[in-house]
Amino acid sequence: MKKLFFFIPVILLVFATTVTKNSTKKLDKKIFEIKENVRILQEKYELVMLEYNYLTSPKKLMEYQKKYFDNELFEADVRSLNWIETQNNEVKIKKIISNDE
Repeated sequence: MKKLFFFIPVILLVFATTVTKNSTKKLDKKIFEIKENVRILQEKYELVMLEYNYLTSPKKLMEYQKKYFDNELFEADVRSLNWIETQNNEVKIKKIISNDE
């Protein structure tokens, strides 16, 4: 009888330990997968930001202009730009920036 009282709690503890260990193993696997996904996304983000910052720098844009467009591009005065609107078959031209500003 004493052996039975000792044997049942030991079996219950072994069972509880096994369940806890399996649950922890599953959680560790999920955590690892999530960390890997986050790491991959972080690397992609860093590459995209590097590309964006590199390609949009003024120096780079000037290099691309010289390399690909030679003399095709030119600077435009912002004050000379206009909006063109059509209403009821009528064309209206409005200044984007007025001379008063």
